[in-house]
Amino acid sequence: MSEPAIHIFFHHAMATEFQVRIAGQEKTYASQTAQEAFALVDELESRLSRFRADSEISQIAQLAPGEKLRLGEPVFACLEIVKKMELATRGAFSISAAALQSQPMQPQWTLLKKQFSIRCDVGKLEFDLGAIGKGFALDRMAEVLREWDCKSFLLVAGGSSILTGDAPAGAGGWSCGLGDDNSPRCYWLKNGSLSGSGLAVKGQHILDPRNGKPARWQKRAWALSETAAESDALSTACMVLDEKEISGIMQNLSGSFVWLHDGHEWKEFGDRRLQGVKTASGKF
Repeated sequence: MSEPAIHIFFHHAMATEFQVRIAGQEKTYASQTAQEAFALVDELESRLSRFRADSEISQIAQLAPGEKLRLGEPVFACLEIVKKMELATRGAFSISAAALQSQPMQPQWTLLKKQFSIRCDVGKLEFDLGAIGKGFALDRMAEVLREWDCKSFLLVAGGSSILTGDAPAGAGGWSCGLGDDNSPRCYWLKNGSLSGSGLAVKGQHILDPRNGKPARWQKRAWALSETAAESDALSTACMVLDEKEISGIMQNLSGSFVWLHDGHEWKEFGDRRLQGVKTASGKF
């Protein structure tokens, strides 16, 4: 008896296309599961988008220094990851990178865990979750799929963020390439996330939050992490970090790996003994 097919579903949200691939399940059940995951994405967009006037992110932007706002669980959880990645990347990742274009200094804010709230400390909290929101959505979608017992999956947001669950039956993982579909650097990935950042599609859209200037190098960066939110943030940060800085932050990110490509040469940073990722030859 042959294995069930891999079922593929699409949904437009967060100004991009989301894709769900589910293996090992009957098609109708897989479709129902995917629709539940897509419904969650729509709900997250209504909360996280700065383009929605009634979103929590838009409400945060209205806070004056000293004021607080109680947040829903998803937004609070996302901002906790933001704080974690800001610290891990030594400030090279920030959701307020563009603030220096309208403010003399970076705004400051505090999460109040017991109150499930955010407090504005300095400046105007102009947040843009574009570099982490899609990854966060993929992580939450994965929770839905696992709750529905769909453990073998591949989730994609816009082609630049990939999150995988268990491998399909008989496979070493889900095939994920660095760059184009015919990229020579193709890996079998399971239970992990791969994100890519670059300037080719959107131009100089990545700003260095430490000085407000655009990313300096015409390079591409890919980051491998356990969660999509973290790989999204890390790949974005690597666009404004030099190689010495990347080597430094990777010493404290044992579950992550980074590739850089400047159009000619590949550079790698991190622990090559990572589990859950293999090349087609079976070696990382």
